[in-house]
Amino acid sequence: MKKSKHIENAHTHHHSSKHIKAVSNRISRTIGHLQAVKRMVESDKDCSEILIQLAAVKAEVNNTAKAVLKEHLAHCMIHAVLEEDSQSIEDLKKAIDMFVK
Repeated sequence: MKKSKHIENAHTHHHSSKHIKAVSNRISRTIGHLQAVKRMVESDKDCSEILIQLAAVKAEVNNTAKAVLKEHLAHCMIHAVLEEDSQSIEDLKKAIDMFVK
């Protein structure tokens, strides 16, 4: 995934290790779930079952994104407002547009 130079340098603060671990754990669980779906496909399981599991994976990704967005709003954007960093607000708008596509 290509990042703009601004986004790479945007963070002037750090996220808590608790938050980082929680998001990392969510992603690891989602990867495991997706690997299980892959095995279902490879085993020629019922298409309906596969679609249900893919819907669950999609929900996991959306819930992880929601957790990241909440953290971003609660911490990163507060710093951006305090620093009068309007570019961070524009970056967030673009990221939301890309995610919701």
